[in-house]
Amino acid sequence: MSTTPEHPEHPERAGNSERDVRREVTELQSRSATAARLFDIRRIIGGLFVVYGIIVTIAGITASDADIDKAEGVNINLWTGLSMLLLGLFFLAWLWLRPVAPPTPADDPAEQPGRTG
Repeated sequence: MSTTPEHPEHPERAGNSERDVRREVTELQSRSATAARLFDIRRIIGGLFVVYGIIVTIAGITASDADIDKAEGVNINLWTGLSMLLLGLFFLAWLWLRPVAPPTPADDPAEQPGRTG
């Protein structure tokens, strides 16, 4: 029977120094922060509204007189497209002005002292 446990409690016993473990944790934290910024819902909603707003605005600009007459004289595609474009730009400006803060380990309730996850 071996005296070395299969799951060592100390990273030095597994061949990893404390410096290596800290470097790996730092890399994982930076990846997590990048993923949080990338998948922020404001970016997704803002981007979709901008794209659809451009498409609908172009449809409103190229609308025929018959299309405008169907809507009782209102170029609904133009107004809807511009509204969508403004809303999308609002979401993207909000994201730019108030970026998401990366999560800290203390924010995780499972890691708080005295609590069991």
